[in-house]
Amino acid sequence: MEKVYLACIVARDGVSYPSMADILRITGDPSHDAHHVRSAASVIRSGGIVALPTETVYGLAADALNPSAVAKIYEAKGRPSTNPLIVHVASLDGAKDLAATWPPTAQKLAEAFWPGPLTIIVPKKAIVPDAATAGLPCVALRVPSHPVMHAVIEEAGTPLAAPSANRSQAVSPTRAAHVLKSLGSAVDVILDAGTTQHGLESTVVDCTVVPPRVLRPGPVTIAELERVVGRVKADDAVIGDELSRASPGMSPKHYAPQAKVRVVPMAKLAEAITSSDAPVAVLLIGGAVLGTSATKVQMPAEPVAYGAVLYGEFHKMDDAGMKTIIVEEPPSAPGWEAVRDRLRRASA
Repeated sequence: MEKVYLACIVARDGVSYPSMADILRITGDPSHDAHHVRSAASVIRSGGIVALPTETVYGLAADALNPSAVAKIYEAKGRPSTNPLIVHVASLDGAKDLAATWPPTAQKLAEAFWPGPLTIIVPKKAIVPDAATAGLPCVALRVPSHPVMHAVIEEAGTPLAAPSANRSQAVSPTRAAHVLKSLGSAVDVILDAGTTQHGLESTVVDCTVVPPRVLRPGPVTIAELERVVGRVKADDAVIGDELSRASPGMSPKHYAPQAKVRVVPMAKLAEAITSSDAPVAVLLIGGAVLGTSATKVQMPAEPVAYGAVLYGEFHKMDDAGMKTIIVEEPPSAPGWEAVRDRLRRASA
């Protein structure tokens, strides 16, 4: 089946790119709309910032080797300078070019999961500026699989630092409209390629330690990692203080909508609804809540599908003016680690 991409460019005042109204439908490879890719790459090479899709969420990208460009990411997001960025490259060789050493575990994981939603932390070369790593001696690297992101990296000819394209600690964007709502004119260009696939940020694995340590659970599950490299250290929740975050996504409060999020067991849903500020939305997995005026959303009972729609539902509830989002506690079974992590931080 052919993939259909919706591609558009949104530009700041004074920059001569098409407006939001200029939407081009592309069938097949995004190279069919190569002029948009060239425009975005040109902005990046000139030190600007571009929002564009990855297979996880939309990222806010800049030249990772240009400290002043990287600084614009932090400024646009209101991101603490202690929070490192993920550097996206086009290939495994491109990742090795930025690494001071390349551990065997990194090689095995890259061969198994790249391109894809896995970020690998390794010691960095001096070519990677401290601005992209929050002054840390290591760098978080990923080879994304989304064809638009990959095409822009190739055209720009430089690694791209690209955290999620939203204000710091807010819900990550899974559509271009979410980017526009959160960042507005702080972004030079937005590339719109529809809704992202996974909907949750990449899995982050620290390969500078033995055994490797999962710093952020994501679409690549712990079970999948262990099938490739054996035992990995996987804490239920990895939270770093302001001075010791080795990875994005380690702050106690993160991925949070404007509405208050409460995660409760099924048996306590009715009580939580009556004790919460209205209007209230309830995200359900299996059960039903009767006799309440709360807005009910039936969520998938499978973790991958659940993660793919979670942020989209958060955005919808904020747009609808909900004051409280009550979430039925998801299972503690394997595979649900990423969903549970995001809900824990959203409700902090």
